[in-house]
Amino acid sequence: MKLTVVGGGSTYTPELVDGFARLTDSLPVSELVLVDPDADRLELVGGLARRIFAKQGHPGRVITTSDLDAGIDGADAVLLQLRVGGQAARNEDETWPLECGCVGQETTGAGGLAKALRTVPVVLDIAERVRRTNPDAWIIDFTNPVGIVTRALLSQGHKAVGLCNVAIGFQRRFAAMLGVTPDQVSLDHVGLNHLTWERAVRVNGEDMLPKLFAEHMSELTDDLYLPAEVLLHLGVVPSYYLRYYYAHDEVVQELLTKPSRAAEVAALEKQLLEMYADPMLDEKPALLEQRGGAYYSEAAVALASSLLNNIGDVQVVNALNNGTLPFLPDDAVIEVPATIGAEGPTPEPVAPLEPLYAGLVAHVTAYEDLALEAAIKGGSERVFEALLAHPLVGQISIARELTDRLLAHNKTYLPWA
Repeated sequence: MKLTVVGGGSTYTPELVDGFARLTDSLPVSELVLVDPDADRLELVGGLARRIFAKQGHPGRVITTSDLDAGIDGADAVLLQLRVGGQAARNEDETWPLECGCVGQETTGAGGLAKALRTVPVVLDIAERVRRTNPDAWIIDFTNPVGIVTRALLSQGHKAVGLCNVAIGFQRRFAAMLGVTPDQVSLDHVGLNHLTWERAVRVNGEDMLPKLFAEHMSELTDDLYLPAEVLLHLGVVPSYYLRYYYAHDEVVQELLTKPSRAAEVAALEKQLLEMYADPMLDEKPALLEQRGGAYYSEAAVALASSLLNNIGDVQVVNALNNGTLPFLPDDAVIEVPATIGAEGPTPEPVAPLEPLYAGLVAHVTAYEDLALEAAIKGGSERVFEALLAHPLVGQISIARELTDRLLAHNKTYLPWA
């Protein structure tokens, strides 16, 4: 089995490689290809990847290349984890919106739109080349903003599934709190990428959410940065990204007083790459946990295995709505549990979504419609309309100012700008 990782020079990659190395029964990888235009990073990451495979006694080969077409040729699955513009562009996404009093974040709001505009054309070009070279390959997208990028891929007819680590992170966290194994925990996880709620946490069919609230509330509030009274009032566990909506102005003030997350990650990446250069290092370092993307490897391995082996198990993914949430269009991309097999994901039935959540989901879906239109067709007016539609913006004067700043900061990546 051949798997290709586009963006293989990412400091995330050893996390992914560790998963492939340990889970050979479900995903017997004979060839793992890491594709990246940054030769220096690729050499460091590729070297560590080979040492991880060797330590685990994995028989597969790790190949590094900057040639995308060669890398994807013959691949059974192509994983996308790229970042157009790197941490430098992310740092801008997280700072200039603050100048307008809006959250600066890489996946939502104005910063998230900027990332989508830079990313969607690149991903669609990669996907088209995959289709020409190897039309049967699955594309697994971990590239943010996952919902919009996955929707772009599916709108063009590509064999694609979106993947996020939020659900598996909650599953692992809840399992530890409850003293059970992760495979005993199933989630009523519903919404859009980075806009989800856990409405139930079931163990052997019993909802353990009341027990989690009663016995582990302080841990939950620490994780989510939301007060206990909010969780008790909602009766659900929101994704930590919901804080950008529920406490927007408070978050803006916090972000104005500290370095951007991009700056923190850039410093971490420098340390990690120095560690990866050590020829004695043959396992993912503990520092990698601070990079983000926890359990990404397990989620990616499980998804690839189910797609390629037609397993038919249930995993949380980003997939076409197709009537699952009846108030959304069929071509919306939602994040819910789905049965995964050789034909792709089929969302499980979802209980009606309460108005408190459905309204926000519908609002952000409308924004994603406009964001995708802007990413594919370009144009400052399309950018303005997407920003105006976003619930974290919504005012004409602010949307105009954000549009000007977005285009000024992204001229290098947007030819039409």
